[in-house]
Amino acid sequence: MYLGVDFIPQRIFPTHMAGKDVILFNPRSNHYKPRLPNSILQVAASIEGTRDYVIVDGNLEADPWQKIQSYLKEGRFGYFGCTVMPGPQLQQAIPFTINIKKLFPEIKIIWGGYFASNQYKSAIKSDAVDFIVNGPGDKAFPLLLDAIESGGDPGLVPNLIIKKEGKIVFTRKDEIYDQDTLPSFNYEKLNTFYPVESYLGNTYLGKKTIAYHSSFGCPFTCSFCAVVPIYNARWKGKSAELIYKDIRLLKDRFGGDAIEFHDNNFFVSEKRTVEFAKLIKPDNISWWGEGRIDTLNKYSDESLQLMKDSGCKMIFFGAETGNDAVLKEMDKGGTQTGAQILEFAARLRKSGIIPEYSFVLGTPAATEKEVYERIKGDIAFIRKVKEVNPDTEIIIYVYSPVPTEGSEMYEQVKKAGFKFPEKLEEWLDPAWANFDLRKNPLTPWLKPYMIDLIMNFETVLNGYYPTVSDFKMSEFQRKFMKFFSTTRYHAGIYSLPYEIKALQKFWLRYRQPEWEGF
Repeated sequence: MYLGVDFIPQRIFPTHMAGKDVILFNPRSNHYKPRLPNSILQVAASIEGTRDYVIVDGNLEADPWQKIQSYLKEGRFGYFGCTVMPGPQLQQAIPFTINIKKLFPEIKIIWGGYFASNQYKSAIKSDAVDFIVNGPGDKAFPLLLDAIESGGDPGLVPNLIIKKEGKIVFTRKDEIYDQDTLPSFNYEKLNTFYPVESYLGNTYLGKKTIAYHSSFGCPFTCSFCAVVPIYNARWKGKSAELIYKDIRLLKDRFGGDAIEFHDNNFFVSEKRTVEFAKLIKPDNISWWGEGRIDTLNKYSDESLQLMKDSGCKMIFFGAETGNDAVLKEMDKGGTQTGAQILEFAARLRKSGIIPEYSFVLGTPAATEKEVYERIKGDIAFIRKVKEVNPDTEIIIYVYSPVPTEGSEMYEQVKKAGFKFPEKLEEWLDPAWANFDLRKNPLTPWLKPYMIDLIMNFETVLNGYYPTVSDFKMSEFQRKFMKFFSTTRYHAGIYSLPYEIKALQKFWLRYRQPEWEGF
């Protein structure tokens, strides 16, 4: 949720509670172990001490709508703040928002998150959403509440999308604030709503894995990335000392023993990464983060070895494709090339850190044949990556557009006839609800036989190379899965791999490699 992101204390808060209270809602996001709701905690921190708030987490409530309704009936709440990320969260965020507006029309509804910012037209035109916080919101959120209650002009508050006189208006973009000035999260208050331990998941990294955000934004402008329209190639990170302080608190108070850094780009600064690695090394904590290949390839061998020794087990990278022309279309930026992707996989094999490479297959092209050839080319390239470093985890997505106006790729998307839903309720259709999971695209240039090739190859690949992240699999099961898939993989026979699917689903209950960062 980028309802709340960063805050510089440029505003003097009253010492007493003032104004209506706030409901902060985290819609259900997935079917795995819930993670710490950092976005909700961030916006809560921005109003801490000025007005009361409650947290409702759809991941931990059997009936979150009943809990929300019971709060609204109390009469003390004036605001419903909701993080809205693409995918599963829409199934609660949209109907709950519409119901609140119908049953409690006096409640001001404020959305934040990638979906809210990138699909603002369908949200703000629905008349159910009153305001969208578009980017850093720790300053915008409390200022917006003050403006509403004082009769001020929300148009003067930064980082908002609002409707004014029938027109959609973007207020001025504020800076990304110094992360070290932000107020600390109130984990103890969260603990009064839901036990913090319930958010510390059993993962490949550890039994009580902490989800943590140490920075915001990204200094790059990839045309398929939801972050770009919000942050415009800006990035700021918290100091290594403050990151370590927070992690130690979560370790000592709640037993955390591993970390997933859910930053858009954790490794922007080699100096910060090295400082953190030195601090965390004595604590025997495993950790994971997301980075760029061309950035980490500039790290020294000593830095990579220190990261490994400090507990860094795996790093997620957006490899995207081995096709240099497509990388250029994606505005991948930097110096990433197909050759570099292969070279870096080999380099990480020496360090012992597992590279987790994601690929985006099915990008638009001038002809159907070219789209198909690109897919086949990426499949061949993925096989090369596995030859160079068999330990590389491969995550495959089917390309789904992001509305990055002006980018070469998005212009191709529009020319191909692709359109996003215009009405908010249309996003509840199962096909659109899964759209941003990049597994079920509604893209006119991708034909069924292309989707079948991608999905079948993924099945065979993950049969021959079972993911290490499925920590519940035994070594015998991994070997059996590999043996069962050997003939298909070596012969390049991907069609109708029903026997592998059956084995994965019914016998081993196998979970494919998956990025759980956002």
